[in-house]
Amino acid sequence: MKKKIIPVLIAIVLIIVVFGIAFGGKIIDRYSYSKERADLNEIYAIQDETDTAIVLQDEIIEQRAKLLDGTYYVALSTAQELFNDRFYEDAGEGLLLYTLPEAIVRTVVGTSEVSIGEENKSFDYILSRYVGDTLYVALDYVKQYSNFSYEAFTDPNRLQIYTSWDQRQIGYIKKDTKVRRLGGVKSEILEDVKANDKVIVLEQMETWTKVKTADAVIGYVENKRLRDIAPELPIPVNDYQEPEYTSVTRDHKINLGWHVVAGVAGNDTLSEYVANTRGLNVISPTWFKLNDNEGNFISFATQQYVDKAHDMGLEVWALVENIEYKDSIDMYSILSSTTHRKTLIDNLVNEALQYGIDGINVDFEQISLDCGEHYIEFIRELSIPCRANGIVLSVDNYVPTGYTNHYNRKEQGIVADYVIIMGYDEHYAGSAEAGSVASINFVEEGIKQTVEQVPANKIINAVPFYTRIWSTTGTDVSSQAVGMAMAQEYIKAHNIETVWDEETCQNYGEYMDGDTYNQVWLEDAQSIGVKLNVMQNYNIGGVACWRLGYETPDIWDVIEEYLAK
Repeated sequence: MKKKIIPVLIAIVLIIVVFGIAFGGKIIDRYSYSKERADLNEIYAIQDETDTAIVLQDEIIEQRAKLLDGTYYVALSTAQELFNDRFYEDAGEGLLLYTLPEAIVRTVVGTSEVSIGEENKSFDYILSRYVGDTLYVALDYVKQYSNFSYEAFTDPNRLQIYTSWDQRQIGYIKKDTKVRRLGGVKSEILEDVKANDKVIVLEQMETWTKVKTADAVIGYVENKRLRDIAPELPIPVNDYQEPEYTSVTRDHKINLGWHVVAGVAGNDTLSEYVANTRGLNVISPTWFKLNDNEGNFISFATQQYVDKAHDMGLEVWALVENIEYKDSIDMYSILSSTTHRKTLIDNLVNEALQYGIDGINVDFEQISLDCGEHYIEFIRELSIPCRANGIVLSVDNYVPTGYTNHYNRKEQGIVADYVIIMGYDEHYAGSAEAGSVASINFVEEGIKQTVEQVPANKIINAVPFYTRIWSTTGTDVSSQAVGMAMAQEYIKAHNIETVWDEETCQNYGEYMDGDTYNQVWLEDAQSIGVKLNVMQNYNIGGVACWRLGYETPDIWDVIEEYLAK
């Protein structure tokens, strides 16, 4: 009997052992550390031997760098986005420019030389070069005008870049271990780290911590492998000292009136248009009209006008515009060419110096999105001779909206002396519906958004001396722009009873003429007074008026009151 039981027991034991080994193997396999290594080329999405990943702060970003002839380059768009948006490409003339307060830094693409005004300088690497159609700029050249740090690593190629140096958490490796792709013993190994290696602690979890190693590998280590986690404040890079873009701003509020001059003979109306004004201290004649694509313009400037204005105690800020001949000029052709911009700038400054003009008022409207970078480069470059010669540079702008962001008001506020908000045309010729030219919410929103980007003392808000008379027949909407006096005559002629509209802060009137619904939101001393109060609340640099000759005399009472505050 015993002989029969023994084999059975042995079989049972063997079965238990086999199951034990199998189960134990699974347990061991489940909790043992994987030795599989991740493909770092895949992690960093390396495409070829020149391709270089960028770790910005503590994150691998989409933008890439290139290692070319031992020098690291980034696409111009990356340099503009991450470091400094003043770098400018003239693709047509093969130039890379950077505008300083007193000079333009100029380099020909594919060379190692720069010119800064009359000074020439050479570097031991190519400063910029094309790869296909994309312009790449050497990081070391970008650092000449930007504060950031970068460190390069290989296998695979990657850059650690810092543009800010906020307090961070650091820790030290307690004993030799692995940095893994994810938190878990089965995750692939990214890198080996040694005891006492310093890491940056990015995120602490229950059993694993996300870290970044000294060579910019981001992964996870077990909490038990970390020690001495503590805050650290990095030392910032301040190698580049931003130069000051000095301004020719006045120590008093500006009261500017635009004087529409359609020809040289129009200059004779100066005395007539300013006779009834009070507190006016700047006159802006519409003198310069772009008329070709090379940077030339028609000028109605005369010495007699300037002298007479000065005798009246008025500064002259001559306006240059692109509307009169808009159908025969191409603003992109003018502004995207360094040669054409220089011609335009030289012509404007020469006119100012020849006649003793005090300022230049740039009124370039309907600038397309793709022309935005060229437009602001023009403003930067124009500011250089204006700054050098004490010529006030003011720039006219629409009320801020999403589709006018490319006018770059923030940069205007740095390089120009005054940023003028054209605080009108809320509803305009061609609007699909009738409405106010400048309701109070529209005006205040324009000022509020501009103050967020431009110093308040550099902001001038322009008010309308006109209104629109609207006629709606069925779905057809039309309007006529008229001055204040004519609007009052219209009200009287049609026996329209006006009421104060709290929403727009304007006197409003309406009447029916057959099937036509006629409406008018008046601009008058009362509505202008409310706008001026809002302007005073924001403590901006002054008021501009479009246009002289359209106002009624009582307007100057409220403007004079505003100037005295």
